[in-house]
Parts: sequence; C-alpha cells; structure tokens
Amino acid sequence: MRTRGLLAVLLILATLTGCAQSVDPIERLGKKAAERVRPHGPDAGPPHRRWGLTAPLAPAPTRPSRPSGPLSGSPGGTALPPVVDHVPTRDRVVFLTYDDGAERDPRFVDMVRDLRLPVTMFLTDSVVGPGYGHFARLRAVGAGLQNHTLDHAALRGLPYTGQRAEICGQQEKLHARFGVRPRLFRPPYGTYDTTTLRAAADCGITAVVLWRAAMGPADLTYTRGTHRLRPGDIIAVDPDESLGPTLRERTTRLLRRIQEQGLTVARLEDYG
Repeated sequence: MRTRGLLAVLLILATLTGCAQSVDPIERLGKKAAERVRPHGPDAGPPHRRWGLTAPLAPAPTRPSRPSGPLSGSPGGTALPPVVDHVPTRDRVVFLTYDDGAERDPRFVDMVRDLRLPVTMFLTDSVVGPGYGHFARLRAVGAGLQNHTLDHAALRGLPYTGQRAEICGQQEKLHARFGVRPRLFRPPYGTYDTTTLRAAADCGITAVVLWRAAMGPADLTYTRGTHRLRPGDIIAVDPDESLGPTLRERTTRLLRRIQEQGLTVARLEDYG
C-alpha cells in the first residue's frame, strides 16, 4: 500500500511538472516581444485605424499640379517673395503646417511615419531649444523643416537689421543642424510688412507662408473666404496643448474633416 501511495504521489508531481513546462511560446518571448507578436489595444490593426481614421489617407498626386509656382520666388533678387495662404492647384489636396516646435511628443513622429503624413514644421530656435533631435527624427520620416525666426518676435515695424537678424539667424541655425537652408518662412503671429519681405528675400526665402484655415482646440477657423476647406488651402495646426486636445488628437480630427470633404494631404514643398 505504501508503495502504491508513493507511486501515485510521484505520478502527480510528474504531471504537474510537465504542465509547468508547457508554457505558451509567446510568453517565453517576454512582454515586449509578445506585444509585437500579439498586438492589442490602440496600436492594433492597420495604421489608419491605429490613429483613429476610418479609412486610409488617399495618396497625393505624384506629379503635382502647380500652374503658377506660387512658392517659387527668386531668392536674392529684386522681387519680393510672395505671401501665400492658399496654393492655386487643380489637385484635391490641402497642406498641414505646424509652428514653433514646442510640442515634442515622440508619438507624433510615429503618427507621421505610420500614416506617411506630409507635414511642414516652421521652427523657432528659442522655442525648440534642446529639442532639435525630435525634429531630426521628424525629418527622417518625411517632415519638412522651415523658418519661423530665432526668437518668435513680432516683426512688423522692426528695423531692417533686426528683421534680417531674426530670419537669417534661423536660416543659419537650421543649416548648421540639418544641412539645408529653408526657402519658406512664416512670420510669428502672421504679421509682417514690406521690410519683412525685403529681409526674407535677402535671407534666401522664396515665399512667406501664412494660412487660410487653422485647427484649434475645438474646430477649424478661417481667416477669409468660405468656411469650408478648398483644394490648395494651407492649414495651421495650433500646437498649444494647454488649451485642450493633444497635437495628435487635433491632427486626427483634422484628417477626418479632410477626408469627409473628399480631400487628402500633400507636401507643401512639392508645390513650389
């Protein structure tokens, strides 16, 4: 009897040991690897659903329609650069722009990469500060980096030397950081005068870029014309996250509106 009891105990222990060793292979990979193999939550599914869209973004035209080349001035020449808030085009596209460089959420880089989202960032050196690495990552996934002055000063009314220092100074900063000299410039607060245009031209700027629509905490607002997106509109996305939704959430809301109106997003730099 004792022998039978001992054998029974040994059999039970062997069974339990075998069960303990039958671990899910995915569990053996560790938590991070398991998440890659078995995705769940907000990161599951195709990229457009991951970022809150019901359908993928339509691709922008491979050969942009740009009948008048509104962003291509003559840098260093006698002509002043044009001021644009809208690009004349037959393509059903709009352009997404972001100012300052205060928001540095790494998930926004993921969003731009996953959606292959063409965006243009107008950077201010004193705001970006030590965060240029974030914008290097954005540039690596396709974002355009352009000029928004050194210190975000309101330029209108300042003397030529001061305006030139603000614009040319940021040209040099961005060239030193990324090896490129921007050709597009957005004046802080959207204010400028003829002196701004002269200084911008002398710094190699080919166009001064404003916006016809802006995406704020709640919805789109418009600076002029019909209160509906039109092909060729330049849109400024408010970067101030203290006033409500994150930049990613605002961008998702905006992309839904763009899709609802039968439009898509194109790269602003491709239309100059």
